[in-house]
Amino acid sequence: MSFERRTVTVAAGSERAYDPAEWFDALVVVQAGEVDLECRGGALARFRQGDILWLTGLPLRALRNPGPDAAVLLAISRIRA
Repeated sequence: MSFERRTVTVAAGSERAYDPAEWFDALVVVQAGEVDLECRGGALARFRQGDILWLTGLPLRALRNPGPDAAVLLAISRIRA
């Protein structure tokens, strides 16, 4: 089994729209900074460096970076054959 590694950076003070296909089957580690996951209903959950996330199948609207530095996410997923 082979794996794919992607790094996603969310600039300080910005947000990235949630695209379910982008995070499908990926284990996500917050490598630097912090990120807020915004649910479609408006609720927020904050994750910091070292936290591990599973973003598949969640009712999210966006990933936000509330901090002064870039948030760096490492996504590892299986390569689909």
